[in-house]
Amino acid sequence: MELHCDNKSAIDIAHNPVQHDRTKHVEVDRHFIKEKIKKKIIRLPFLKSEDQLADILTKAVCGRVFHDSLTKLDIGDIYAPT
Repeated sequence: MELHCDNKSAIDIAHNPVQHDRTKHVEVDRHFIKEKIKKKIIRLPFLKSEDQLADILTKAVCGRVFHDSLTKLDIGDIYAPT
């Protein structure tokens, strides 16, 4: 399974066997993901932020990214005449 991620720090933390003080709040999740990566159940490929489709649902994006994402999701203009 591929878990696409646009955060290089999160990918590095998941692959890093050394726990840092900065990651204490994600300790359980990190160990779970680390175990799945080690067993090759999941992969964490990097995905550019503008290609992350979920971003239009969770954060403000520029108009170009918004319209490109709508096209990729096959969502048309709801105000266009039918």
